[in-house]
Amino acid sequence: MTDPAIIFSPAPRFNPSLKRALNDILGGSAASVLTVTFGLSYSLLIFAGPLSPYLSFGIAATFISSAVLAAVIALGSSLPFAIAAPDSSTAAMTGILAASLVERIETASLPAPLLSSVLITLGLSTILTGFVLCGLGLTRMGRAIRYVPYPVVGGFLGATGFVIVMGAIRVITDHPVEFATLQRVANGVALLELGAACAMALVLYLTWHRSRSPFGLPIILIGGMLTAHVAFWASGISLEQARALGWTFRPPPQAAFMLPWHIDELARYPWSAVPDLLGNLVAVIFVAASSTLFNTTGIEVAVHREANLERELNVTGAANMLTGALGGYAGCISVSRSVLNFGAGGRGRLSGLTVAAMSLLMLAVAPELLGFMPKFVLGGLLLYLGADQLHKWIIESRKRLSKLEYLSLIAIIVIIIGWGFVPGILIGVIIGCATFAFSAARVESIKYSFDGAEFRSSLDRSRDDQEVLLAHGGKIQGLNLQSYLFFGSANRLYQHVKQLLQERPECRYLLFDFKLVTGVDSSAAYSFAQIKRSAHDLGVELILVHLPTAAEKVLRSSDFVGDGVTIIPELDHALEWCENELIAQHQGLEQEEASLRGWFTRILDSEDDADRLIHRCQRIEIGAGEIIVRAGDPADSMHFILEGRVGIMVPAEEDRTTRVRSLGRYTTIGEMGLVSNTPRSATIQAEVDSVLYVLNTRQFDAIRDEDPALSHKLLTYFVSVMAERLTFANRTIAVLRR
Repeated sequence: MTDPAIIFSPAPRFNPSLKRALNDILGGSAASVLTVTFGLSYSLLIFAGPLSPYLSFGIAATFISSAVLAAVIALGSSLPFAIAAPDSSTAAMTGILAASLVERIETASLPAPLLSSVLITLGLSTILTGFVLCGLGLTRMGRAIRYVPYPVVGGFLGATGFVIVMGAIRVITDHPVEFATLQRVANGVALLELGAACAMALVLYLTWHRSRSPFGLPIILIGGMLTAHVAFWASGISLEQARALGWTFRPPPQAAFMLPWHIDELARYPWSAVPDLLGNLVAVIFVAASSTLFNTTGIEVAVHREANLERELNVTGAANMLTGALGGYAGCISVSRSVLNFGAGGRGRLSGLTVAAMSLLMLAVAPELLGFMPKFVLGGLLLYLGADQLHKWIIESRKRLSKLEYLSLIAIIVIIIGWGFVPGILIGVIIGCATFAFSAARVESIKYSFDGAEFRSSLDRSRDDQEVLLAHGGKIQGLNLQSYLFFGSANRLYQHVKQLLQERPECRYLLFDFKLVTGVDSSAAYSFAQIKRSAHDLGVELILVHLPTAAEKVLRSSDFVGDGVTIIPELDHALEWCENELIAQHQGLEQEEASLRGWFTRILDSEDDADRLIHRCQRIEIGAGEIIVRAGDPADSMHFILEGRVGIMVPAEEDRTTRVRSLGRYTTIGEMGLVSNTPRSATIQAEVDSVLYVLNTRQFDAIRDEDPALSHKLLTYFVSVMAERLTFANRTIAVLRR
């Protein structure tokens, strides 16, 4: 038994709310490390060269931007754990914008203060970026940026990596990479600094790039700083000498916060330079909007959480407007910092507020820290970031892009580097559209094909009808179409149909099933008009099935729908209609063949001879008014008239012709020329639609050589026909002599 005086109490447990708060603070602290480290490098990237004396203002602008963006997006994002700050791409674009303004002021010798002009430019661009982002969110047009071709986005970001690398070299050597400054960049100390920065970038790649530990980056940077100072000490170089040689940064004054919106500063702003900055301003807005959308999507994939894109655009827009009002520059949600916070246990909005607090704290600490920082350490970090961006889009993208898309991406990078971001984006969109059109044109527009012998309607038919369809089903050809039909794919369809009609000359019905077609453009209608002409020349009927209303409107506007084109709603009914036509034609041909066999039997006194003669003849159909043979043509055939009527025409006055004789069914023409091989003495023209059977010279010679009995009967028939015509002519002459 237990002593009742002994009481066991449960182990103390943390309050769940307190535990969540601690996790948020821990995750936010880990993300703060990256925000602080990257923030220092971004300050150096933007405030370099002529702006380096104002680095303290750049540090203030950077960490004010980080604090405002982190706090506002933490409070309003649809992803509570999201961490926002200036990003590599947005910082690179901001640096280009600032450098462009400085270049305009110096080139034109404008009487404008450098610092206030840059801060006003950054603030106005950030506020405008915020307005645009909110507009995209409120109008739900933000998703439209996802229709920008992927190679364009990749080329844009790849060129951004190149800009970061060039900025890193400028931070390390204090000189931009230009032909005029190559001699300064290529001196001994500068090359040693660049070599040390490259070594730092390599260390980051071999260590932090693979582990992504939240505290790995500051440990590496502190290690690099200590290594540099030990090397200075071993070489007998003091800190002042190292600064004089350019190995370390000169400590800037305490971070200074300055609101540039004074009337005097606005009055002295170089407004005349604004038109020259519009291209870079558009680039800042584009990269902020695209980074917001793509980074949000990346976080969704990484943590399996769904975000509201419109809300993210609105919140990011509001954060940028407030940041710009306080003299900061553009930023957005960060994938690496948000995922790092989530992995460290951060799930709430306190993580972002922690990052904001740490950023404000850096306003007091950063200048002192920067005074001991060797240039190659932060320069190496920038080199690593730029090289990583370039590697991602120039090397790794080759694995997931087609050859054509990859070449487009490289071309866009080259165009942006050579001509600027706005021309690069515009030309890139054109290249992307052309690439898409070329790729789409290569997509097969025919899903599958069939003929009436293997694919029939659901109607049960008699055994006789089935035998007819089995024997003659090849006269029905069908094509099941798919995808969007435009000038490229439709032209390939036209070429396929031409080849099909050449390979299957027996085709009389060609079906197009539009069930899987998503659309037809006006240029495709031209290709269908070409198909119609080719089909008409060969006597092929076109049948359109499952034709969408929009596609029918396009085809009707080009006069494609009309004679020779039939529209049937369903494929099964279309097949049934073609089969009925084919069976009816076959039955008519059977009756026609029986009539021809009876006529030839009467001529030759033998059904066997009649069958042999039928096999030697070729059936043709002649429309009313068509010329069968012309006077003067070689007499290389004779015609048996089974149905219809033809006239024998001779020339008359004033280029007219006169009919001298008319021949109806069960008569022949051309037998005299066939025997004598003399040219045609008259033109023969169909007076009504007629059906004729042609016996050419080659078949007649074959009968003479292979079947003398049949040849003798034919010659006997020819003599009797000529005797009858001679008797008729004599009677006509006798009447005319009265």
